[in-house]
Amino acid sequence: MSNTDIRTEIRHLLKERNAVLLAHNYMRDEVQEIADITGDSLQLSIEASRTDADLIVFCGVHFMAESAAILSPQKTVLLPRADAGCPMADMVDVSGLKELKSRNPGVPVVTYVNSTAAVKAESDVCCTSANAVSVVRSLSEKKLIFAPDRNLGRWAARAVPEKEFIFWEGYCPTHERLSATKVMEMKALYPDALFVCHPECLPEVSSLADHVCSTSGMSPYCAKSPTKRFIIGTEAGILFKLRDENPEKEFILASPALICPNMKLTSLEDLLVTLQTMQPVVKVPNEIRIRAKAALDKMLSVPRD
Repeated sequence: MSNTDIRTEIRHLLKERNAVLLAHNYMRDEVQEIADITGDSLQLSIEASRTDADLIVFCGVHFMAESAAILSPQKTVLLPRADAGCPMADMVDVSGLKELKSRNPGVPVVTYVNSTAAVKAESDVCCTSANAVSVVRSLSEKKLIFAPDRNLGRWAARAVPEKEFIFWEGYCPTHERLSATKVMEMKALYPDALFVCHPECLPEVSSLADHVCSTSGMSPYCAKSPTKRFIIGTEAGILFKLRDENPEKEFILASPALICPNMKLTSLEDLLVTLQTMQPVVKVPNEIRIRAKAALDKMLSVPRD
């Protein structure tokens, strides 16, 4: 089948199955292009839960599909590539988190949404890269455990210096490949450009940024700025959205190393097969789902700064 035929059949099956197609901002361009909704992982799950779709097809990685299943237990959730995982999410496990909690009784656990449902269930509250600072500030306790991303945690800690953080030493391998040296090289090459990066980047990288934000915040920031050229410090897939929404501006990837292999696994062919076979289905056991949802609900109740 040609790409045109594949796209036509995908749209036909989505309509036939009353499905909504979600694509994370880091997906391949052609997958984002055909999606009903694109965006950050949790934002996608929230928006899907508000639709009348019976089926959620999540083009992303496993923890994202789990989040959709947590928020929409009455819907079927499909993940086109079962092998699309997240190395950062895999760096924290339930037993290790329980052990850390036992050594710090009474200390609340703030867990980044880039984590498994089982880890969320062991947490007091979740956070996203967009609201981590607000969530940390909302806690009455002076001390907290932050998991699994040490870089996002340290970025939040700079904004909330009155809190004491215990960091889980997890990280995003893709964002950690961007060095401060490379950023300085790019800034020298493009002195008129603003450097915008994700808080999953190394602290020495985010300290060089003109603006640090989640992927959902990048396009609005660039749209409002009078600057016409930007160096982007996050996964390459975001360039599709940035260029689509800001065609008059130039976006330069900070490093060719900013490509996540897991985010690039899902193809149009995979998507078609998933809709034809209705597999693989992602489910979260109810005893985990209820506790994980409580951590997400607590996060959603926190006012934004």
